[in-house]
Amino acid sequence: MAPSQPLRKVVPSTDSSNISDRLPFVLSTVRADPDVLQRMKDDQVVDLIRVTDAEISKLQALQLRAIADLSVRRRRAPGTASEVALALSITEHRAGAIVSAANALIARLPRMLNLMDDGRLDLYRAMKVTDATAWLSRDHVRLVDATLEGRVPGRNATQVRRAAAYAAAQVDPEGAEQRTERSFVERRLALHHQDTGVTSLSINNAPTEKATAAYARIDRAARAMKTPDESRTMDQLRADIAMDLLLSGTGGASERTEVFLHVDLATYLGVNDFPASLAGRGPVAASVARRIIGGSDTTLRRVLTDPRSGQAIELSPTRYPLDPAHDEFIRVRDRECRQPGCTRPAQNCGIEATRAQGETAEAADQPVTYCSRHRRLKGQPDWDYEVTPDGTVNVATPAGRMHSTTPPSMESGRRRSTRSRKKSRR
Repeated sequence: MAPSQPLRKVVPSTDSSNISDRLPFVLSTVRADPDVLQRMKDDQVVDLIRVTDAEISKLQALQLRAIADLSVRRRRAPGTASEVALALSITEHRAGAIVSAANALIARLPRMLNLMDDGRLDLYRAMKVTDATAWLSRDHVRLVDATLEGRVPGRNATQVRRAAAYAAAQVDPEGAEQRTERSFVERRLALHHQDTGVTSLSINNAPTEKATAAYARIDRAARAMKTPDESRTMDQLRADIAMDLLLSGTGGASERTEVFLHVDLATYLGVNDFPASLAGRGPVAASVARRIIGGSDTTLRRVLTDPRSGQAIELSPTRYPLDPAHDEFIRVRDRECRQPGCTRPAQNCGIEATRAQGETAEAADQPVTYCSRHRRLKGQPDWDYEVTPDGTVNVATPAGRMHSTTPPSMESGRRRSTRSRKKSRR
């Protein structure tokens, strides 16, 4: 059989479900003729990537069921992790985490396991849920399981972790506050010497607002030093400045550092204990939000939101609505980089004019927040960005996939939504 003949059977032009049905045949064909992949169209290759990922998730679900069964047979003895580690040639630490996740998914999070069975959630993202809900009671975790069922498919690991952490804090705000307090009590400075003559220095369990502010200050100082004549990378500059600040206090000019905390009025007043959201970090307990707000240097800004969508429409304290193109308003409105899946805080991003839906690229005039990486990506060939009238950013990839993200809500419980689909052929 000529190499080109199986290609017509491997992947129809657009039906990805057919790929799933014929995946064993595709695998054997690619093994026999690796050039088959090179003859596929871009959208066919992307479909193949997506389908194989879904099949991997299904197999991982089956593996987790087997691991949980083994754990029951061993009466949940610690040695189960060692047995799994040997079987999979992984470390016992990793095996222990997988065993714990398997037991949690079987006994506490059946809906998440069902998503894995359907190929809509992989092990890595599922473990973000098991980690974020490990401290919840059985009744509370079942509520979170039901809440997340429609939220986690299609989201990346960071978004899944945030969604799970928020849902857990919402069903048990008192427990979330106690967990935060316990973690804060365990704060420490850690020193880890490495074999190569270098050492890692880290501050663990620091208050979120202080750690975020410290990083923002160091990052700003590093960017100011990154001139054309500076050979050090940004990572190297940040590390050097941090060490200089610790040792001599001269790692850059002292200046006010800004972080964006979004908290609803009822939480601020103590009427409820819904989690707040720190841009670039995700949900924080209501008690943490009120502590930040109570700081002597904290500045409060009132943000008017649309009651239907929760999206920002006006920023105070000015007596007049700000021009929607104003940089500060754009950053408050967008909260984070608007690239689907990116969580870079808006205050560390640039603002880029983006084409409005139905307009040409030359007429781009819609201001949108992007981090430096995605500002560069936006200018790459075959990537297309547009903004719809409701503020949704549509990103078309070179393979013809359309990924969309809506403006984030100012209400902490409503995260920005992200969805993907095939771009319609014109």
